Amino acid sequence: MSHSTAAQTSSIAEPLPADTPAIGVTCLRASGWEDALTATERAFAWATGFSAKAGSLAYLPAADGSLSRVLFGLGDPDAPGADPLIAGRLPTLLPVGAYRLDGAPDITTATLAWLLGSYRFDRYRKGDGAKACLVTPDGVDGAEVTRIARAVALGRDLVNTPANDLGPAEIEAAARALAERHGAAIRVVQGDELAREFPLIQAVGEAATRPPRLIDLTWGPEDAPRVTLVGKGVAFDTGGLDIKPSAAMLLMKKDMGGSAVALATADMVMGAGLTLRLRVLIPAVENAVAGNAFRPGDVLRSRAGLTVEIGNTDAEGRLILADALALADAETPDLILDFSTLTGAARVALGPDLPAFFTEDETLAQEVAQAGARAIDPIWRMPLHQPYASMLDSKIADLNNVSNGPFAGAITAALFLRRFAPKTKRHGHFDLYGWNPSSKPARPEGGEVQTARLAYALLKGLYGG
Repeated sequence: MSHSTAAQTSSIAEPLPADTPAIGVTCLRASGWEDALTATERAFAWATGFSAKAGSLAYLPAADGSLSRVLFGLGDPDAPGADPLIAGRLPTLLPVGAYRLDGAPDITTATLAWLLGSYRFDRYRKGDGAKACLVTPDGVDGAEVTRIARAVALGRDLVNTPANDLGPAEIEAAARALAERHGAAIRVVQGDELAREFPLIQAVGEAATRPPRLIDLTWGPEDAPRVTLVGKGVAFDTGGLDIKPSAAMLLMKKDMGGSAVALATADMVMGAGLTLRLRVLIPAVENAVAGNAFRPGDVLRSRAGLTVEIGNTDAEGRLILADALALADAETPDLILDFSTLTGAARVALGPDLPAFFTEDETLAQEVAQAGARAIDPIWRMPLHQPYASMLDSKIADLNNVSNGPFAGAITAALFLRRFAPKTKRHGHFDLYGWNPSSKPARPEGGEVQTARLAYALLKGLYGG
């Protein structure tokens, strides 16, 4: 994969200028939708069976047979379970052309949903060409919604790209391209320095032919509040010597989803010019199988000085995050957020759509929940139950990288990470899936940067912009 390709944003339907001639799309609730139509339009809609059911369409013709306007059903947007991103279906349903939205309950959300729903990953096959495009509605900050949608597309591109075309070097290239675009500084640690300063990252990645590295991006005034984002960058995870079965390995190109979230969030933050000192740390590795792979039973020393007994080589993500978190914690930032596709236990508990969130800070927990609601990027808080820390006890090292039983896997993983950033009290850990198993409005099947829009909404609320 070329470095330029690694860093480019993928195809979204960019919003059109407000004065572009366009066909109207009228959003209608299931209750009373007929009142918005003329008698002729009403009769035509009835004849086609339109009832304003959520996601339904009706095309109204003009007298000359051309398309006059489109009716789009919202159902009952206030009902429990209604999808606030339902407008994200429109670019997948409408014919090529320019459209103008009318009647959406929240026009900014609908605009963003349209842009997110227009994403396509077409690198490896011929795309569909032209798309249905939305004219920027009145009252919508077009630059803001476009910035968010482009950043999400960048992250989705990275997750969707297969591992033969995206390894640690290409993750680095994406970070470098982002740094160049926003005037950020970037430093990359690898080789002997990595082995010396970040021994867990080196141990996890050294069996691969593509060398591991620690990517360190910084941006913003040095005297501003310090926020550090840490993203797990496992370009592919075989499981190591505790190798995964084939079914579990199929989607492991997405095991760098945490790094994609961190980069997408950084893209939004830097693009908006928020008043903060941003740092992004990405340990980028491939967990491969070779004669020099780390082994179950090995004891490794971490950057923080803690020794870790390896109970399972497939619990590699927490190892590389541990060294990155130790670096982050050394300067005691105002906030650390880490993102990772870390445990199957979180998926068993919450499913693929709902990332698990852990923190000891009650104020941060409330802020994160509120940001998720604003951004329509939900999470569910799970407990950092301290008594479970004993499950990580080792008889020969400071701790084991996995628990000694089948219970509380997501919690013990979060407790493991917490050991490596003890000074930073405002620390949030996101355990996410990073993938849409099926297409939903604004969320096409494939790679997803879950919690990126939440993190941006959180930082925007805290630090302005």
